[in-house]
Amino acid sequence: MAKYERIVSGDFYEILSRLNHAVISGSASASYEDGSDFARGNFKCAVRVYERYSWTGGNRCSMTITLAGADGDYFLSVITAGGSQGTFMKINTIGEEAFLETILDVAESL
Repeated sequence: MAKYERIVSGDFYEILSRLNHAVISGSASASYEDGSDFARGNFKCAVRVYERYSWTGGNRCSMTITLAGADGDYFLSVITAGGSQGTFMKINTIGEEAFLETILDVAESL
């Protein structure tokens, strides 16, 4: 598992769009799996789940992006999982870390 979290600022839907584009364009095998949106008053929350094939792990790994907050300030949490090998412990998490790296430039620019 790899995780990235930070506070970001900007338009909620523009942030989601930029992150989505970074994931999809950052890997030939990346796909959008599903998502969920919630809003109440000024508060907005979006969850997005992606998958891609991990060449190093020989399997698929997932990335979950959560963006939540209000009035232009949002908490961003990105977690990858499933790209490691091993039956009883995680071995070779390179695939998960590489998947996370597809959004880092965009996330750092927000």
